[in-house]
Amino acid sequence: MSRINTNIPSIISQQNLMRSSKELSLRFERLSTGLKINRGADDPAGLIISERIKSDIQGVNTGIKNSERASSVISTTEAALNEVSDLLNSIKSLIVEAANTGGNSVEERQANQLQIDSAIDTITRISNTASFGGLKLLNGALDYNLSSVKTSAITKVQVNNASLVNASSLQVTVDVVTSAQRAGLYYNPGTTNPGRLLSAMTIEVRGSIGTQVLQFPQSAPLSSVVAAVNNITAFTGVTASLINATAASGITFNSSGYGSDQMVSVQRIGGPAGSGDSFTQNLYKLNNNADPTTLGSPANWALTDLARATNDTGQDVAALVNGSLANGRGLRLPVNSSSFGAEILLNRDFAIRPAAANSVFYVTGGGALFQLGQNVTALQQSNVGVPSMAATRLGGTLVNGVLQYLSSVKTGQGNSISESLARGDFTAASEILDRSIDEVSTLRGRLGAFERNVLQTNVRSLQSAFENLTASNSQIRDADFAAETSALSRAQILSSAGTNVLGLANQQSQQVLQLLG
Repeated sequence: MSRINTNIPSIISQQNLMRSSKELSLRFERLSTGLKINRGADDPAGLIISERIKSDIQGVNTGIKNSERASSVISTTEAALNEVSDLLNSIKSLIVEAANTGGNSVEERQANQLQIDSAIDTITRISNTASFGGLKLLNGALDYNLSSVKTSAITKVQVNNASLVNASSLQVTVDVVTSAQRAGLYYNPGTTNPGRLLSAMTIEVRGSIGTQVLQFPQSAPLSSVVAAVNNITAFTGVTASLINATAASGITFNSSGYGSDQMVSVQRIGGPAGSGDSFTQNLYKLNNNADPTTLGSPANWALTDLARATNDTGQDVAALVNGSLANGRGLRLPVNSSSFGAEILLNRDFAIRPAAANSVFYVTGGGALFQLGQNVTALQQSNVGVPSMAATRLGGTLVNGVLQYLSSVKTGQGNSISESLARGDFTAASEILDRSIDEVSTLRGRLGAFERNVLQTNVRSLQSAFENLTASNSQIRDADFAAETSALSRAQILSSAGTNVLGLANQQSQQVLQLLG
């Protein structure tokens, strides 16, 4: 049947030619852009996941740059700390040299003090000037800000890391669960000759520093024993005192410091063995962490609180810090967790009383926050605190119950060479220098561990993630040129064939004229 008003073959040819043209345009677009997905209509689901992966790739790439910049900051800080460490070591050697008073003159000691002053001033200058891109590194700008620290409970706090994400402050609660104790022995003189030794004897006193031997005549007053032990404290690390300030109550022998590295040993040498040695038989140590302040007079000593002994060791403090158990060393309490890390020096009165009320303070800001991942979350951030290295903040050491710093070693201060020489004791200056060296070396080690174990591993991890995410995105979004060129050839052929067929379809209507003769 032949019709001329409606050319069905032409319509069919037009539709197929249109499809072929769209297919041809699609292949040209993909080959020109190199992308399989150029708009949402190409692959809606593929576009969604591809855009998410692109976001992750950008975040990972930025995380790599952040980590590398953080590594540069740490390296610059560590270089400055290395100079501080060298200066502290030189000051230490000058202090040790000055203590050799029998081998150097007044002028030499004065020259040493000048060098010490210059070195301390240089340490403070480094603290004030060390910077990275305008960011001060060692002047305390990267340290944490604290509030409500009660000195009656906490002598010093150095916060190493604290997470303040979604919070203006972090509450820190310290609850002592195991008391810090000095090593201690208790001598009960008995009632035969109260306040005096029953016989002549030689006593060996041994502590964490060393051992000394003392000799006493018969009926020597216990006050003279106390005085003799205290005169050699610098050689033994053992102090003595009368119980209840009364000779008849006996003697307490204590280590000068707190902690498990402290010890006291008091023994009679050459005396009668066994029960005949009344001195040894009347020496006791505390049992079951008993409180020595509750013992009272020897007549009231309970066997459940005391055990016969000639030696004892101290005990380290232990506390719950925000619910996590922290085992200390002496009065120092190291805390290490992902949300809070610090070293807390407890006050003696607080550290020896587990029944005391908790101590609470707050971290209100500060510190150095490093964004290391592609998402801004606490899990992908690291916090580091870098304290001030100024001489007035470095080397905090308890000297006669007072916290003293490196600045006290300068001319005119309490631990200078002249002042130490006047006391005949350079121990305090030496301990402050040792503590300063420890603080700097510990900070260097902590920053080095952060760079090696956090930053460097984070960069390697992110680089691997960047590689895999990029490959995944390419698999979803990039065009396969082999497949696209093949499809292009097919579309070109179909388009050409469609054009020819459409021409033939249009010519079919003209054949109707032959019917009209």
